[in-house]
Amino acid sequence: MNAPPHPFDVLTDFLEREHANTAASVTEPGLEKTLRFVGYVLDLGYDNARIITCDPLKNTVGGIPRSSFLILAPRKPNGIPPHFSVLRVRDIAPTPLSEQVQQTYFELHKKSMPELDIWTTNELQWGALNCDMLGMMYPDPDQPLKVAFAGDQTNIRSPHHYLVYSPPDEVLDLIVNGLVPTEPRHSWTLGDLRPTETQFHHLLNGSEKTAPIPVRLASADFIATRTAMFGKTRLGKSNVVKLIAEGVITNPPPGTTVGQVIFDVNGEYANDNAQDGTGDEGGSLFKAHQDECVVYALKKRGNTPSHELRLNFYENAPDGMTALRGFLETSGRGSMYITNFATTEVPEPSEVANHQPYNERTRLIRKVLAYWAVLHKAGYPANESRLGDLRMTVGKGKFNPGFDRDLRAEAYSGKTPPERIATLDELLRELELFTKFAKSKDWDLATDSGKPLFDAGDQALLKFLVPDAGKGPQMLGEYAEYHSPDASAVTKEIILHIRAGKTVILDLGSATDTMRQYFSDIISNELFVHQEWAFTHEKLKNHYVQLYFEEAHNLFPPGGSQDMKGIYARFAKEGAKFHIGMVYSTQSPSTINGELLTQTENFFVGHLSSEYEVKALSRLQTAFSGVEQDILRTKQPGYMRMLTRSHRFVIPVQARMFQGRK
Repeated sequence: MNAPPHPFDVLTDFLEREHANTAASVTEPGLEKTLRFVGYVLDLGYDNARIITCDPLKNTVGGIPRSSFLILAPRKPNGIPPHFSVLRVRDIAPTPLSEQVQQTYFELHKKSMPELDIWTTNELQWGALNCDMLGMMYPDPDQPLKVAFAGDQTNIRSPHHYLVYSPPDEVLDLIVNGLVPTEPRHSWTLGDLRPTETQFHHLLNGSEKTAPIPVRLASADFIATRTAMFGKTRLGKSNVVKLIAEGVITNPPPGTTVGQVIFDVNGEYANDNAQDGTGDEGGSLFKAHQDECVVYALKKRGNTPSHELRLNFYENAPDGMTALRGFLETSGRGSMYITNFATTEVPEPSEVANHQPYNERTRLIRKVLAYWAVLHKAGYPANESRLGDLRMTVGKGKFNPGFDRDLRAEAYSGKTPPERIATLDELLRELELFTKFAKSKDWDLATDSGKPLFDAGDQALLKFLVPDAGKGPQMLGEYAEYHSPDASAVTKEIILHIRAGKTVILDLGSATDTMRQYFSDIISNELFVHQEWAFTHEKLKNHYVQLYFEEAHNLFPPGGSQDMKGIYARFAKEGAKFHIGMVYSTQSPSTINGELLTQTENFFVGHLSSEYEVKALSRLQTAFSGVEQDILRTKQPGYMRMLTRSHRFVIPVQARMFQGRK
């Protein structure tokens, strides 16, 4: 039985063919066109190389553009195992004769010579290139049929021992994909290798457009890791995110279950859109993978089936107040009583029932009940049975604020106060009555201990409940669409879907920035807590969670921030341990905290227009040093500079368009 071919056989075959063609080219016309030899080494170090080449050699291989790959191979193997160093062209370099060449050009142009003689042409066609030494590729000594890569060099011999080649397609494929797992079920094609933005060489006479070299990604590179997407808007970041999410859905690592959550701020992953196509060519991830995806939406859109995504303003009081504050600030309502209401802190109801000491607990319950009365008056529906289970009462009934008997008698002006406050309607009547009574006393009411009955926060809530002028709770009615009395179960449902390996898409396209922040925070925290619990109870096994954040600068700690204790910072620092990975997109690297960036393994970088941004990127990830100008100059949509765990150096790739067909 024949042994399977080794990936490095393509290098051996290429070098043998190249040596044979070099020897035969003198006697066989036209054979020189097949050569890939481009030059000799002038100067060689561990980090860079300077090579010499000439115009005929460059023309033969179709040119040597900046950032293209070259290979450095021994002139004679002499029994050494096959290997080569990967070079990346950085820029034009001076030669020892550069000054003489310039002098020759000066003299020629000064004399207006129409043509150059053959001897002068031969002298002037030579030049030099500076190249970055990216690393060395060789057969893996520990894994048969595998390729190994080292970022350093085993040995640097004298320059005359080496030759430089422009790699043919089969060797380019080894350079680009040689370290990516070959199993087709666990990897997929992102796009095609594209060394330069220009496609001019396809227009040259006699040029044949060859099949592109596919660039493959491995799903194992993305789970439990951090992936960054940088680039100006409308240049393909979201398209690449869709391709990655699809790759994880269809090609998960062997033996794993990967649940995904996509925070879809524009609704483009859940719904078809005009920019990605509609109908049978829809561009949404959900349409392409309906059996594997679940959509939660604030507002049902189009023909996309979705679950309700709402906030329970009653049960999540602090978050509800945060959301209401954002709504009121956005609406521009700035009256003092509105501002006082919006800035009042309301405790978490689930934490109040067991609060000690008792007298403080009573005051906290009244604050929660005042807040609930505002919501009830604003028309926010409630599950009163479930709210009653939270024990927000200090008297008979489910919602009793527990005011002193004598004060109640005085407030009711001779009428008999109800003995029980068992419904939100009864609570609202009680608080409205007491608010009017307190106003008539100029809020000069005290408890048995002599302390004010209503503190500043209580007064702010009650003055909003019964305003002297203005709409009060009525102005909150328009935001009731973000509320659901059953919303507390949503996060539990999402976690169940994630455990089952589903991709959950949260359609936040109709949400305000405040609501997007809320849902991102609450679901991220719940998932982290769940994965942490699974880890500590040895139930994590091979289950992974993958999170996708658009407009990450609105969520993550900003550049320069010292606060690295939030949930997104914890994802960066502890996520891998708890099997949590994330993909985050933003336009500018400088808007993301540097400590988070240093924890990021995978990068996809499109066009950036600021030298400051590019330098910030290359400072934090040195692999991008040397390609800064390419990032600044190229603006082709979908054209990315890519770095992953399987790709040890930056790969220029033209990402394919996500089709979204099902």
